[in-house]
Amino acid sequence: MATKKTQTRKSSRSSTKKTTIKKLRGKKRTAKKSVPHRKTVPKKPVTTKKKRVVKKPAPSAPRSSWLDERAQTPVIDRYARQLGSFLDAIADGKIDEGEIKSQEARLVKLIREIEPQLDAALHAKVTRLLCELTAYDIMQLMYAMQHARPQTVFHG
Repeated sequence: MATKKTQTRKSSRSSTKKTTIKKLRGKKRTAKKSVPHRKTVPKKPVTTKKKRVVKKPAPSAPRSSWLDERAQTPVIDRYARQLGSFLDAIADGKIDEGEIKSQEARLVKLIREIEPQLDAALHAKVTRLLCELTAYDIMQLMYAMQHARPQTVFHG
């Protein structure tokens, strides 16, 4: 009987060793099969937001500043004095109604072109800028007229 028990024990141990070895070998094989050799490809960065592309119009001339950098004063009046339409209007020294109507038409055309392109916040700022500029021009005109008057009073 003793021989039978030892044989049984040996056979059970050897069978467990065989199954354990088979399991280990099977795991190694499956591990090799599950990780195939692949070329590494650089990953593209994941972007969640789409970038808005804003097309800017091609500038026809270099951008001119609205301010004199040294004196910090507006220089728009200098540009206005160089406009061909302005030079033509003042060439004879008089401004007539037709010249004013022509200037108004040019102004309305530019406003209609530019105003729809502005968002609400920028529209408010540009509106204020135009109002301040107009007030500045009127004040300069009045100041120039006051200083052009004769300062002496006639006592006759």
